[in-house]
Amino acid sequence: MAAPACARPQQGPRLVLTGVGRFAVLADLSTISRDGDQARLRGLQVTEEDFTAGSQTYWGGWSWWAFDCAALTADRLDFTSVREGGAEGPATPDPAPAYAAAPGGDAAELLAVACDPASAGEAVADNLADAVRVGRAALASQ
Repeated sequence: MAAPACARPQQGPRLVLTGVGRFAVLADLSTISRDGDQARLRGLQVTEEDFTAGSQTYWGGWSWWAFDCAALTADRLDFTSVREGGAEGPATPDPAPAYAAAPGGDAAELLAVACDPASAGEAVADNLADAVRVGRAALASQ
């Protein structure tokens, strides 16, 4: 017998707000993978409303991150812009090496979630548009 729908794992993003500074940052719990002390996840950086670069308005951007949970290092692997409306791309590799995740910084907050997902709490959004709304509300309230 198939499991009831409520027992199936949720498909798609499960985003938690990890921090607010110049940008609001959310971690996608559905993308976390672990191999020993190594962890990966996809994070979303949300801009303030009406953020433009050139003549294009952006919601923010996605990045894949790799973390060493024992050494407390972070490595941003790429950045993919998200234009207003949700169009993504292109992905731009980030060739910088891994670095120590400074306490209180975006990388440290994402590392905490990647290395201990149970500490993240409940997801606040399950799609990109809702994540942008949550992120922008957090930016506006600071």
